Amino acid sequence: MSDDHGTPVTPAGPRPEPLRFFGTTWVHHDHGYPLRRTGAAVGSLAAAVLACLVLRFAYQGLQLADTGTFVNVLVVAMFVVCTALAFRHTWDSFTSRPDPERQSSLRGLLAIGFVGSLLAYFLRSLKEAPGETLHREEYETARAQHEKRTTRRTGNPSKKRRHP
Repeated sequence: MSDDHGTPVTPAGPRPEPLRFFGTTWVHHDHGYPLRRTGAAVGSLAAAVLACLVLRFAYQGLQLADTGTFVNVLVVAMFVVCTALAFRHTWDSFTSRPDPERQSSLRGLLAIGFVGSLLAYFLRSLKEAPGETLHREEYETARAQHEKRTTRRTGNPSKKRRHP
């Protein structure tokens, strides 16, 4: 939008919150939104595959070190559990805001299970921009509240005609 002089006009009211890799293109699905979604899906899947290869090399290092079956099983179980928990946490964060304290306490677990977070990001990118549903709900709510506030306040209340 621009005025008669060509200067951009910013609309009044709430502004959409930008998403990582998408900015505010998720609002109207414009400015390369489909291409960005494809890139996010391909990039997160490629990163997950690469991460699995790195973890495989690490596991082979454990086998070469001959640490024993118990340690190998323990390490694999730790990565599987952390990956599953990271997937679930990341998936849930796309539809509701995570608690900052819980997020802080899970930081180590999420770092270990980063493959789960990458897979959640990949799967969500197939449907929409990750976090789009949550941001759209919040944005629509804020817009509705803004509309309600601005339409309710029309005119000067002190000049209102009084009916006897």
